[in-house]
Amino acid sequence: MAVDTNTISGAESLRKTRTYGKFRCHNPTCMGRLEPKPGDKHVKCPVCTCEFRVAWIRPDFPRIRGPVWEVNKKIADAAFKKKMEGK
Repeated sequence: MAVDTNTISGAESLRKTRTYGKFRCHNPTCMGRLEPKPGDKHVKCPVCTCEFRVAWIRPDFPRIRGPVWEVNKKIADAAFKKKMEGK
């Protein structure tokens, strides 16, 4: 049986879809794509406006450390107040 050299394996096809330097928002209702600039300590989601702390594994490889509690609490309080006014 001949080996087809024009096809790629499953792992090789997945490698093309990887995004380095980006990660998803940890807000479960949002999951927006975040792309911090190199060296940024915080990144804000453009969709839900939640803010997260960023750690840099390498100069081009960010990871989320956790939320910025003051900002996210303010957003949650505003959403709760708006919801209670509607009742």
